[in-house]
Amino acid sequence: MTRNNLASAAIAAIKNRSNRIHNPLMREERDGSMLVASYNVHKCVGTDGRFDPERIIEVIREIDPDVIALQEADQRFGERSGLLDLPRLRLETGLMPVPVLHKPKSHGWRGNVLLFKEGVVRDVHQIALPGLEPRGALVAEIDLEAREGLRIIAAHLGLLRWARRQQADTILDIIGRREERPTLLMGDFNEWRLGPGSALTRLESVFGPLPAPIPSYPAGMPVLSLDRIMANRADLIAEMAVHDTPLARKASDHLPLLAKIDLGAGSLG
Repeated sequence: MTRNNLASAAIAAIKNRSNRIHNPLMREERDGSMLVASYNVHKCVGTDGRFDPERIIEVIREIDPDVIALQEADQRFGERSGLLDLPRLRLETGLMPVPVLHKPKSHGWRGNVLLFKEGVVRDVHQIALPGLEPRGALVAEIDLEAREGLRIIAAHLGLLRWARRQQADTILDIIGRREERPTLLMGDFNEWRLGPGSALTRLESVFGPLPAPIPSYPAGMPVLSLDRIMANRADLIAEMAVHDTPLARKASDHLPLLAKIDLGAGSLG
């Protein structure tokens, strides 16, 4: 992104604050819908440089999601130890992790953790994404509230542009080799560019035109739409916004991205 484009994005972020309010997708306003979120927790290191997992848990409590995908929830190297108190998170929020095969001390798969409140997990796949960095995706098939067949893919794409393109192609290949069903793809894609070389453009073949970008990074004054939630059916996502609170601006360098999923739109089942 050029300096002029960054300046334009910063000005737009200041002017367009309608999507930067405290959880505009409140539970009492959901009308039977489901709230999903994607949140890069930056290894629980906030914008003030402090390691503080308690703040991350509190932000998740503020959001009160039905499903949330976390990135960077484990240490990157060594034993990849998990950084959050998952038993406490389940006690306070009802969120429990989708089961994965992992190292004894880690939470998820290459830093990706997918948590949900209600439903039955039918299948889980852990996908290693290509590239120089240890990136991955979790693919979970979940039945929610007597509705069958929602596929959720939680992913964290790499910092290198060529790797993101390959990683997007891998995700498309995964979808192509499985039964067609309503699918949500969410995570930190580290991509703001569009055009033929963009990983985002590659995903349009399955997920259609991209939703309007919502800046989520950096948390203090977001100008880049690095975090994304997209669906392979046009009526599945009813609304999107960032969760912008004083605590969220400090807890991580990303703001959480939220999406209201319309369970009554005929997309599920």
